[in-house]
Amino acid sequence: MPSENTFSVTPPAGPPAESARHASWLELFFDLIAVAGVAQLAHLLHDTPGVDDLGFYCLLYLAFWTAWMCFTTYGNVAADKVHTRTVLIGMFGLAVMAAAVPEIRSDHARAFALAYVLVRLLASRVWQRRGEVVADWPIAQLSVGVVPWIVSVWAEAPARYWLWAAGLAVDLALTFARSRNQILARAREEWEERAAGHARPTRPMPVAARFDARHLDERLGLFTLIVIGESVALTVEVSSEAEWTSRLAALAVGSFVLLLALWALAVRRSCGVPLLGFGVLAPRFALPMHCVATGALAALAASLGGAVLHVDGPLPPGMRWLMCGSITVFLSVGVLAGAASGRGVRWILGAGGPVVVAPILLGAFAGHGAPAALVWALVLVARWPWLYEKLARRHDMSDVRS
Repeated sequence: MPSENTFSVTPPAGPPAESARHASWLELFFDLIAVAGVAQLAHLLHDTPGVDDLGFYCLLYLAFWTAWMCFTTYGNVAADKVHTRTVLIGMFGLAVMAAAVPEIRSDHARAFALAYVLVRLLASRVWQRRGEVVADWPIAQLSVGVVPWIVSVWAEAPARYWLWAAGLAVDLALTFARSRNQILARAREEWEERAAGHARPTRPMPVAARFDARHLDERLGLFTLIVIGESVALTVEVSSEAEWTSRLAALAVGSFVLLLALWALAVRRSCGVPLLGFGVLAPRFALPMHCVATGALAALAASLGGAVLHVDGPLPPGMRWLMCGSITVFLSVGVLAGAASGRGVRWILGAGGPVVVAPILLGAFAGHGAPAALVWALVLVARWPWLYEKLARRHDMSDVRS
């Protein structure tokens, strides 16, 4: 008989057949603009990034991803009733945010903040017209967190950055403070209070916006795929300007294989979140995991580009820890997603534990090795879940035969 943990190492078979809808050309165009901003953010982590640089990157990435997700939510729910002009204006706002990144520590910070405010207010307004409550991802509808961003227009650094962080913290707190049912019940209470003073309600009672789970999984996967593609493009760009040597060849090939391994974990049979099955988690849990995982991927791209600049010697500590830390964060999300997808305790300990611990050990003790050696070691780490599941299936088959 098969062991009781046989299912724990078997990935989900595929997405549920909820709809045959796919991402539109407009949505793909929007995704490309968003990832262009992410590519700009990766440049903030070049050279030897410090803790302040990493914190600033996380802040800006969360702002970009939140703005993108607000319109992704709108497109997912509205489907063929999306107002193209509204999406194009949002796209322009994201483009301004992306263009502001290179000089965001100086004159362009106000332009970045104003563009973010525009995108968020525009995304919030569409739900007022539709009369729906985005109970599964309230950030798409809320505008309270925009207030600190507006105030930051008159603030100077570093106060403006703390105001940005406060605004994002407010959005996250309001999203997770109440359950889906509580959010919907509160919206209906407010509607009843407004309707009590009118003989005829001006708007119908709000209903919960319904996500198309399969379409959302596809959008998340496409975003992750484009981020990986930008990582490849960045590595190619930096490598094309360096002297081609055997060490560079080993590093370049290793970087490409590493990104392929991460692609296999996040996109090949997952919804853009490493090892997360299709439709397994509600949006309010799956979306933060997607944000963290793709943010780690973009940071990894910066570290791979930096490794090319130090191909003939050991990586600076900051760059080494950025590379190993990015992998650790990405694979840690994968362990959580794998557990949520039905993989058991045996998988968490046997496959998940090593992929979290190994990059940390490499970051601590691989300071004197060549960058190519470190990258190839991380390739082995990223492929371990696949190898573990293959070995586990063989073990289960041998148990059946016996």
